[in-house]
Amino acid sequence: MTTFIGYNTQGQERDFTLTDYQLIVRDLLNSFNIRQGELPGRPDVGSALLDMVFENQSPEVEAAIQNEIRRIIKLDPRLALKKLLVYPNENGILVQIEIDTVTGVSNAQLNILFDQRQQRAIAV
Repeated sequence: MTTFIGYNTQGQERDFTLTDYQLIVRDLLNSFNIRQGELPGRPDVGSALLDMVFENQSPEVEAAIQNEIRRIIKLDPRLALKKLLVYPNENGILVQIEIDTVTGVSNAQLNILFDQRQQRAIAV
């Protein structure tokens, strides 16, 4: 039984419908790709992660990245964070997130690259 139904036009030519886990991942990536304060009248929506990509990778910046990722995941009631690892990458920051979802997907691992060149969060 499908619990969540949504639509996505990014990188798809035909079937724009997403359900359950695929929709949750797409929504999470959208949350990471919206810059903090970018939506008019909604300063709480979005993340500051894409601004942190250009910072020198110090322990303070890594802690700020982890805190921001935790904050974004807490905003989505469909997700529960189990594990979070942050790695510097030559093109940005690679984040490994282990999550449980309300759709029954447990311990799914997401690898997300915050790419400096494209200024986007991308599931890899």
